[in-house]
Amino acid sequence: MGLEAIQWRQRRLDILDQLVLPITTKYITISSVKEGWDAINKMQVRGAPAIAIVGCLSLATDLNATSFQSKAQLHSSVEDKLTYLVTARPTAVNMQKAADELKNVSAKLLKEGMTLEDMKDRIIKWCEQMLIDDVETNKNIGKFGANAILTNANGKVNILTHCNTGSLATAGYGTALGVIRSLHAMNKLEHVYCTETRPYNQGARLTAYELVHDSLPATLICDSMAGALMKSRSIDAVVVGADRVSRNGDTANKIGTYQLAVLASHHGVSFYICAPTTSIDFNLESGEDIPIEERPPLEMTCIGGTQIAAPGIRCWNPAFDVTPNNLITGIVTEKGVFPPAELVKCQSK
Repeated sequence: MGLEAIQWRQRRLDILDQLVLPITTKYITISSVKEGWDAINKMQVRGAPAIAIVGCLSLATDLNATSFQSKAQLHSSVEDKLTYLVTARPTAVNMQKAADELKNVSAKLLKEGMTLEDMKDRIIKWCEQMLIDDVETNKNIGKFGANAILTNANGKVNILTHCNTGSLATAGYGTALGVIRSLHAMNKLEHVYCTETRPYNQGARLTAYELVHDSLPATLICDSMAGALMKSRSIDAVVVGADRVSRNGDTANKIGTYQLAVLASHHGVSFYICAPTTSIDFNLESGEDIPIEERPPLEMTCIGGTQIAAPGIRCWNPAFDVTPNNLITGIVTEKGVFPPAELVKCQSK
């Protein structure tokens, strides 16, 4: 059975607390938008698709427990709470896109001839549909990505991935990890290497957890080993996710992605971004316009509450970096694989 990081049962939201994985498997209940914001901000849930889903479902559970005097009051509450949710993690565009779309849905429902309860029910069901749609999207990404990698491969392939892009970062299956799962299902995966992904260790804690859970042939490496790995072993492709992709294909993803792209280019290794179209921000011309979140120094200086750095040292802790389009082989979406220069074509598909 696949991992289920987001559970939605009878309009109750429970999420797998990713701060305590892999040592402890614990679900926490999210019963309000404030609790949803906190879980996203503290990274109890992370990954651009999952952030949007949990954000919207936290709104759904909040609305389900709240009484409103009018449709106008409901609409105003939806707008205010969605605006608030976007502030939890500013780099990932998925939550912003979901908020904009749901605000428009609410505005249209406000004008239609329906009861207050019907309007609330429609908004909640819109949020619920995100869970269903995301899994199907990820399976398509997995299929397109696997086929693209196998086009130039002879036999089974070795893959390197970074951060966590699987069931823990989505509604299920995953984006870049979905490609790896697809390769495995096709009996075309020789081996997958995952980086530890400092400073938050999403690779060591979360991706390794998923790989072991699914019994995939996998090895964990330190971030500083990627160059040596590409030089000494045959790596066929690097597959990573994305938190925001600009119109020209420049991509913001977990810090460390850019250096992997540089190494891949030097060693002649294909480098794929795997992300749903909801992660593409066509309003931004290039990666220079993507806001980069900076995290607290404590995430660098401590691991699991234990101090590992010299007290008093200054820290620079950007959560993301931007990989320029010229280092990207292709951007894998649920609509197909696009060279960065042709990314705009996915709008018409």
